[in-house]
Amino acid sequence: MLTDLSAEQAKTEPNQLPLDSSAPFRLQSLDTLRGFDMFWIAGGDKLVHVLADVTGWGWALVVADQFTHVYWHGFHAYDLIFPLFLFLAGVSTPFSLGSRLEKGVSPNQLIRKVIQRGIVLVLLGILYNNGLFKTEWTHMRYPSVLGRIGLAGMFAQLIYLYASRRSQYVWFAGLLIGYWLIIQLVPVPGCGAGLITPECNPATYLDKTLLPGRMYNEVYDPVGILSTLPAIATALLGIFAGNLLRTPEQTLSKSRKAMWLTGSGLVCLVVALGWNQVFPINKILWSSSFVMLTGGFSLLLLALFYSIIDILHWRRWTFFFIVIGMNSIVIYMIGGFVDFRYTAKALFGGMLGFFPEPVQAVGLVIATIAVLWSFMYVLYKQKWFLRL
Repeated sequence: MLTDLSAEQAKTEPNQLPLDSSAPFRLQSLDTLRGFDMFWIAGGDKLVHVLADVTGWGWALVVADQFTHVYWHGFHAYDLIFPLFLFLAGVSTPFSLGSRLEKGVSPNQLIRKVIQRGIVLVLLGILYNNGLFKTEWTHMRYPSVLGRIGLAGMFAQLIYLYASRRSQYVWFAGLLIGYWLIIQLVPVPGCGAGLITPECNPATYLDKTLLPGRMYNEVYDPVGILSTLPAIATALLGIFAGNLLRTPEQTLSKSRKAMWLTGSGLVCLVVALGWNQVFPINKILWSSSFVMLTGGFSLLLLALFYSIIDILHWRRWTFFFIVIGMNSIVIYMIGGFVDFRYTAKALFGGMLGFFPEPVQAVGLVIATIAVLWSFMYVLYKQKWFLRL
């Protein structure tokens, strides 16, 4: 639900805002990185593309190309946004659930909240895809980005609650290796085994066979049933990072934590590039090599933000992204229901009309981002945060 933090909580530093009623603080670097991640789908990507369109600058065209999704095998920077968000959801788990476990709350007492959150996100995803009573049941699209976050995050949290630290690593490896073996060895009717094309792979076949309603397109759904398995591993990798960051400083200093994050990220990248030779990096399939690649980049980004914000305490620049990161689900959904571009054009269109068309195009995107951010700022100032 959308909740109002207490007056005492509202007086704390941004990095001390609670994850929930039982968590004493939250990392400012985590909220900043989450906001940085969400900024690119809140208008940052459009700003990159419009700059490339109106200027034709070589560097802008290269960057704009990185803000497109790869159709099948391969990787662009834009493909990192979704798994980074899921990774960060995992990072927050030891802070939100770990503190309760340490206070003696049993996993059985927490499981209801974990499952409830997963189901709510699935329902919100269906609402985002189809609207309310707008689409017939048989033509609705049920898989969604929010559904993937809800289910993968839910199962990762259940593993965190009921499995030992060592068993969590076994789950992580088992999910990635098991998924790889399924994709490689399970035959698809009419295709055989071992093919990894959009039309011929076990994940696509399972979605076509079992998913109700419609898929993302006629060939596949990028957030389908089988590819949820490796997505759980993405959330688990975030949990591992959260466990590290939550380690008392008497045991592991902040600088050592940053070094561990960096080293782990580099190892993940090396594993990803090696695995890519036999199981290509593929966002649609959420391939095991894709998990390791995006996990590596996520760990490196977390190490960077953690070092700058929580070790060096360079924080003044973070507020813009914190406002976004504190209500990340809201900022993801709001664009589907509120036309901020229309508002920006109504407010600033007259002023922009005095400038050449290229400046108008760039200015309108910046104005739209400003209007959206202002809306999020109002929620932030009122201490209204979506708590699931």
